[in-house]
Amino acid sequence: EQEKGVNSETLRELSQEQFDVVLMTNTVDFLMNPREVFKSAFYLLKPGGQMFVAFSNRKAYSSKFERAQTKMWRDYNDDQHMWMTGSFFQFSAGDGWEGLKGFDISPESAKDAFSDGPMNLFQQGKDNNLYVVQAKRAKSEDTLDPNNPEAFFKSKMWMLPTMEERDKALTAPRLRRAYEFADTDEDREAVTNYIDKLPKVYESLINMDQFAFTFSMQSQLAVDIVTDGSFSANDEQVMALKRGLGLRPPDEFWSKVGTMTGAMDAEDKINLLSHIVPRFGSGDKAQDDALESFVTGLEPTFALIRNTCPTMEETDVQLLGTELLAAEILKPGRSTRTQFAEWVGAMTAEEMEQLVVARKGVKESAAKELADYRRQVEEREAELERQRKLYEEQVAQARENRSITFDMGSGKFKPIEKAKK
Repeated sequence: EQEKGVNSETLRELSQEQFDVVLMTNTVDFLMNPREVFKSAFYLLKPGGQMFVAFSNRKAYSSKFERAQTKMWRDYNDDQHMWMTGSFFQFSAGDGWEGLKGFDISPESAKDAFSDGPMNLFQQGKDNNLYVVQAKRAKSEDTLDPNNPEAFFKSKMWMLPTMEERDKALTAPRLRRAYEFADTDEDREAVTNYIDKLPKVYESLINMDQFAFTFSMQSQLAVDIVTDGSFSANDEQVMALKRGLGLRPPDEFWSKVGTMTGAMDAEDKINLLSHIVPRFGSGDKAQDDALESFVTGLEPTFALIRNTCPTMEETDVQLLGTELLAAEILKPGRSTRTQFAEWVGAMTAEEMEQLVVARKGVKESAAKELADYRRQVEEREAELERQRKLYEEQVAQARENRSITFDMGSGKFKPIEKAKK
């Protein structure tokens, strides 16, 4: 289906009955949108089902179809083709594929790319080289294990559109954290039920400057928004998000918020967005009044904090003021404007400073968690590099010790007759 990768009535009919095997032969070199095609194959497979992608040397039928092959395919050699095909698996459903392997099943008549020395690694073999790359669809986590909720979230994001694998990798541990910190069963259920709304948020986030608004910040905002029980990804909420991010011209509300919070750190502004955006589009007059009370309450709240704590930095004044307003005013029924003013007015300077310290402590904890995640990414990349080198060694050894070959005439595998010494 369109959200799965390909808008096809035939695919919709096929999806009614999932398959044990998907076989793609001499097709991958012509695909203009390989990720969408591989997503569709993933969608059709049963859990545990296998996909086999077979292809021959790029020159096998170049006289007739070379112009139809993608430029990248024409520019790469056979070993690179295997890696490229593997990447199509990886970037279509990520960890949803497991047991990714590649095989050289070339007949004995094909040139041994290693026979004339290591530099021949970069040369093409004969035109009848044959290769297969395969992977199995992993079994998704249908029930959430409280001891390992991240595995559940990862499997639920395998086929989400819009999001890159990088985004899913950043989002999964944050969803786990949101689940673990949820106070009630209802809140935990909300975390698990709103995953499918992530793409609506990322449709806006992909347009952001990735240097000013990092991928890590994007994932944090996305998780904070979708795990709010009031967020339904309706049109008003999506528009509020775009205006808050500066992707659409601001209305009076967002102009006021932007002007009054100019000194806040980028990460604190992102946190503020996650409080505000879900409050839009409710159709509830009390909620609309709460939004108005929030924006008109910014200036007097900041003034009261400055008066109580004259030495507090403006960044902290705005952080504390917006946090207090978000906690008591943004959600109807918590405090009236009069009650809020009396509460904040009764606070001492020491109490306000303690609240700022506590809020920054949460930020520092999140920063540490991000640093730990980056370390894990580096370790995973190092392991992938180790596996890549091991794979190259195995390919060389397999070619040296090959015991079967593919017979082009009979279309079957047959043993290789070793020369007698």
